[in-house]
Amino acid sequence: MNTPNNKRKKESAMKIKRAFIQFLQTREINEISVSDICKQAQINRSTFYANFLDIYDLADKMRDDLHNDVHELYGDSIDSITLGMNQSLGVLPLLKHIKENQIFYNTYFKLGYDSRHQVSLTEITVDVDEKFAKHIEYHIEFFRNGFNSVIKLWLKNGCKESPEEIAGIIRNEYIGRKF
Repeated sequence: MNTPNNKRKKESAMKIKRAFIQFLQTREINEISVSDICKQAQINRSTFYANFLDIYDLADKMRDDLHNDVHELYGDSIDSITLGMNQSLGVLPLLKHIKENQIFYNTYFKLGYDSRHQVSLTEITVDVDEKFAKHIEYHIEFFRNGFNSVIKLWLKNGCKESPEEIAGIIRNEYIGRKF
């Protein structure tokens, strides 16, 4: 393998991603063309296609990169998140990551990936009583959508509050609830 070419390919991919994100701030995905990206990134079309199949493949790979970043943030713990305030994995590392990477998370939500990535019950360990257990799917859906809405509003407002303040808001929604 030719290391300089690998470095050049990575740099080209980053230019493409930056151009794509820049366009997404003012356009919908279906309004962005490969030509627009190539012009903005100052690359040839062949360079784009050497890295991505099309605009949607680019968006999917950016989503995967973000998921990998979050997975690295939590390590192996991400596969077994425990709901409930006493045993919570904690959202603070995620909130800090969101604040540091606002443009990527804005892109993630704009592309609608939050509604496409569903949390599976096999990915979550929940310490609940039996009455609550039969309705756990509803709770997970409620929590996921509520959490996403809080994050979207926080991003829309420019993440002015600290991650600790947002974690407190989320935590306060669950104080006194028995799970």
